Amino acid sequence: MDRLKWVAMVTGELKRQIDAVWNDFWSGGMANPLAVIEQLTYLLFIKALDEQQTLAENKANRTGEPIEDDIFPEGEEFRPEGRAEGRAYRDLRWSRFKNLPPAEMFDVVENYVFPLLQVRAGQSTHAKHMRDARLAIPTARLLQKAVDGLDAVPMADRDTKGDVYEYMLSKIASAGQNGQFRTPRHILQLMVEMMAPQPDDVICDPASGTCGFLIGAGEHIRREHPSALNRSSMSRHFHNGMFSGYDSDPTMLRIGSMNMQLHGVQNPDISHRDSLSDPSLTGVLRFGRSVGARGLVFPLHRFWGGGTR
Repeated sequence: MDRLKWVAMVTGELKRQIDAVWNDFWSGGMANPLAVIEQLTYLLFIKALDEQQTLAENKANRTGEPIEDDIFPEGEEFRPEGRAEGRAYRDLRWSRFKNLPPAEMFDVVENYVFPLLQVRAGQSTHAKHMRDARLAIPTARLLQKAVDGLDAVPMADRDTKGDVYEYMLSKIASAGQNGQFRTPRHILQLMVEMMAPQPDDVICDPASGTCGFLIGAGEHIRREHPSALNRSSMSRHFHNGMFSGYDSDPTMLRIGSMNMQLHGVQNPDISHRDSLSDPSLTGVLRFGRSVGARGLVFPLHRFWGGGTR
């Protein structure tokens, strides 16, 4: 496969479906691309929770063991703090509320699903970035269009999920707010090829943004070392210890974490950190590689593009 074709093109009907979702946000009064992608990130995370629950239920049915992480306990209610009435957990699942009338769906998502995200914020690397999640979609009709649109987009496998989200991210302007820039894909690919990450590396992007470089490194390893992740030790390292990304913008942390999740990295360290003022990172940023165990860094001083997005 041509290495320059690292991210598959989203074309045809799939592209039309994603563009339709994006256009619904614009016509519904949300014109800030970062605000749109943040809301889409929340909805994709909510959808992923339902898919995770379904997988856990299927496993429990096969093994006869109880569900390990029961996100939506059957027969129980979720009552957010400060609310007099609860709602059955099953109603908070994507597969359930997507069929509700728009006004009821809006109430469920705003007053129950989003508070559930905040409650679960400490339970996983990806969930922690949902701690301050808020529904900013202004109307029930727009929420219904967004849910229907995302539900129609086929995202059954890791490659398609990643490609769809990358295409959504491409709609963020190249020069964003507060100096945020998104590194062009061909530059990102060149940098990854030059660094040539290995399966036992520890990789850090000190200004990670959408986590494009970390994803590029992960895809490089999957492509160039396809058998490495078949070993349990390497798989644990890949999903739990290989990738670190730092950013000072909570919105970008949420977007970057979702990008990693959709590309199949289970537990990366995507954290709030000001790399330019953190004295513990001074040497890393200066030299680009850690001392001792082989570690790779995408340093700002060598490949500056307004921030390694």
